[in-house]
Amino acid sequence: MSGPMRAIHSLAAAPAAPAPATETATRPLRRRTSAARASRESSRQPQALPDLPSRRAALLALVLAGSTPRPPTAAAAFSLGIPGPKELLREQKKKSARFLLAPIAASREILLKAQSLLASANVGADDVEEVGRMLAAAGRDCVPRQRNSLVSLQSRSGVEVCTFSLILKNAASLLTDKDPLKVEADARLAELIQSFSDLGTVVDNSNIELTADREKMKDGLLSTVSAIDKFEQSVKDCLGI
Repeated sequence: MSGPMRAIHSLAAAPAAPAPATETATRPLRRRTSAARASRESSRQPQALPDLPSRRAALLALVLAGSTPRPPTAAAAFSLGIPGPKELLREQKKKSARFLLAPIAASREILLKAQSLLASANVGADDVEEVGRMLAAAGRDCVPRQRNSLVSLQSRSGVEVCTFSLILKNAASLLTDKDPLKVEADARLAELIQSFSDLGTVVDNSNIELTADREKMKDGLLSTVSAIDKFEQSVKDCLGI
């Protein structure tokens, strides 16, 4: 009986042999699990770089900034026929000349209106104050005694308040102080300011009801208009128009 029992025991124990196959079967499963995990991780990697477009844009902006043309040097501009920064600025000034000259034209118009007021038949004592206000407006804060308290305070603090002076500084900014055009314009500016000052003195010391005094004021207005015309031409010469 030991022989058959040994055979039965061996047959019963035989199924335990495939156990290693189970271990080997789990290995492909682990590989598949690892592969699936790697696939999921690889699929997540593009989401970890959402800023690629912004990086590309930043790089492109950096390249464009580095390739932005710079103003040519004087030698390069001369050799290539390209206008330099000074020439470009001069052209810009010419284009904006109408706005720069507008206050001069407005002052001329005010003086001509004052002249028409003095020429009217119904001129009276009240018109003297109106003429004085018109002169102050046309003078553009260039006559010290015609400035209000705020403008006077600004002037004493070193601020340039004379509109005509500011216009000339803008127009002649590309010229040297010894440039003939600049020297001429400075002289015309001084004459214009003096003309406004003299006209104010005439108006303050005149009786508008007297014909002779009104004629003095008219002559003063004409003289100041002429000074404005000369100053305007000097500014145009500085602008090259």
